[in-house]
Amino acid sequence: MDNGIWATWYDLADDDRDDYIDWLHGEHLPEIMRRPGIAWAAHYKITGGGPKMQTIHDRLVHADDDGLGTGTQFLMLAGATSPHVFADPRIDAWENTLGEPAKGMLARRTGTRSNIFTQEEFVTGPEYGARPAGTTPGPAIQMGSFRTQTVEDEFDLAAWYAQYRLPHMSRMPGCIATRKLVSVAGWAKHSVMYEFTSLDARLQHFQSHESLA
Repeated sequence: MDNGIWATWYDLADDDRDDYIDWLHGEHLPEIMRRPGIAWAAHYKITGGGPKMQTIHDRLVHADDDGLGTGTQFLMLAGATSPHVFADPRIDAWENTLGEPAKGMLARRTGTRSNIFTQEEFVTGPEYGARPAGTTPGPAIQMGSFRTQTVEDEFDLAAWYAQYRLPHMSRMPGCIATRKLVSVAGWAKHSVMYEFTSLDARLQHFQSHESLA
């Protein structure tokens, strides 16, 4: 079970990327996974949502407040049995206690923003068999985080996911699974993670669907 998700968005300078990524995959992610209750850890390079995502993007409130990290290049994820695994003890406080080389490597990140989410709903897609249960999300994901603009929009959003988006994702070719998430800690109140077998599958099937949303 992985009902808790810890998500960290951030940027890296070009000169820092190779050393950082070698360290992250070779040392830091395995160290995160050794912590009790954590089921998996993953790292993604963000390639952008594509032009058809812009209409929905413009209707939501995103992290652009003063003092909030607005990283858009990379996303680090960890899944746990419960969101409280990341709160007792606090996962961010643990990262702050790490010595070298972790301290120096983490300092290379800019625009860092983290959120702890709990799973509101989970639906499997036609390609669910491509990912064994309890393992990392699929090789290509799309994950947005946002707030709504009004309280009324909260009810519309809940109905839209329940009645339209999640049922459609359960039938979409190339889709492994979809998670609707809500926040336990962090700026965003809502998030959704779509898992696909490939970026090509996402482009072919999801983008056409998104233009109707």
